[in-house]
Amino acid sequence: MTTKKLNLHQNRARTSYRKSFQKTIAGFLMGLVLGSVSIASLAQDNPVLADSYPDRYTVVEGDTLWGISARFLRDPWRWPEVWQGNPQVQNPDLIFPGDVLVMTFVDGRPVLKSLRRETVKMSPSARSVRYDSIPVIDPAAISAYLDAPLVTDDNELKNAGYIVDGFDNRLLMGKYDQFYARNILDTEADAYRVFRAGRHFIDPFTGESLGWEAVHLGDANMLKGGDPARLVLTKAYKDVTLRDRLRPIYDKEALPFYFPKAPDNDDVRGVILETPNASTELGALSIVAVNLGIREGMKVGDVLRIRSQSVAKKDPMTGEAYKIPEEKVGLGMVFRTFEKVSYMLITDTKRQVRPGDVVVSPNQE
Repeated sequence: MTTKKLNLHQNRARTSYRKSFQKTIAGFLMGLVLGSVSIASLAQDNPVLADSYPDRYTVVEGDTLWGISARFLRDPWRWPEVWQGNPQVQNPDLIFPGDVLVMTFVDGRPVLKSLRRETVKMSPSARSVRYDSIPVIDPAAISAYLDAPLVTDDNELKNAGYIVDGFDNRLLMGKYDQFYARNILDTEADAYRVFRAGRHFIDPFTGESLGWEAVHLGDANMLKGGDPARLVLTKAYKDVTLRDRLRPIYDKEALPFYFPKAPDNDDVRGVILETPNASTELGALSIVAVNLGIREGMKVGDVLRIRSQSVAKKDPMTGEAYKIPEEKVGLGMVFRTFEKVSYMLITDTKRQVRPGDVVVSPNQE
């Protein structure tokens, strides 16, 4: 082979090797990029752990599921994504005082497990005792709202029983006073809620009537059926008078168990309507009503992010109009739903919450 041909052959070999090497490096770099994107996506999808989260935590009386979730997660509503109940025990999703919660990782994803302690032995009788499971949120904050009527509508107001006269012609009645009522359609019930229509809930966006606040006045027991029927007030929180309405009391609604979670619809958007006590500024553990109900897909346990409402302003220098953007204010959890309205407990706040503040899915930043 001549020197010229040998040089040409070597140049071609170098060029081929260089191209092959470049392709290898390019493929390697692309793999790194795609790998980093995949890892970043995985990390983004994983629930973010709270700062200084514990490796294990022993549940004590007074704990709530929301509070425990906040110990482990930056976003407590993502609890269902990390919780792994014990399938070997009855009610694997319930957590009891004495249970030890352990944080582990499976394929890089956080998983929270429960090491359930045995029942406590009480000497000398050696009687087994099991504490009640911990609630999702503080029951003292919402128990008064679980069985009392909160929302009524024109149809119920039209068809509900109503007070026509007080015993001995009383116009204002309190505890243990008797009264007469008509339109008692459910003759099987022995006990009744006494209520009256309060504030009218109006959707601020559409003007639609969402119902009326049902103000719980007290409870009454049936003494004698008929038209009119005779009843006695067994509880009275406010003065009861003529035309106040009656609703049958059935079994008391138990404190529900549920996991805190984001709503099924990430695009949900609503507004805080009013508060049961008509306060204009509220903080954590306050109750608010929102213009989102069953028809919008709201469920008990849904967590909503609270934002301050956007406010139109005028630039003091130029006179131009501008808007203050919505800002994160806090979080709330829905604990009772009606067709067009839901009631929510404020769980966390950065500032006071006000009627008109916006609520969205917590997945909306």
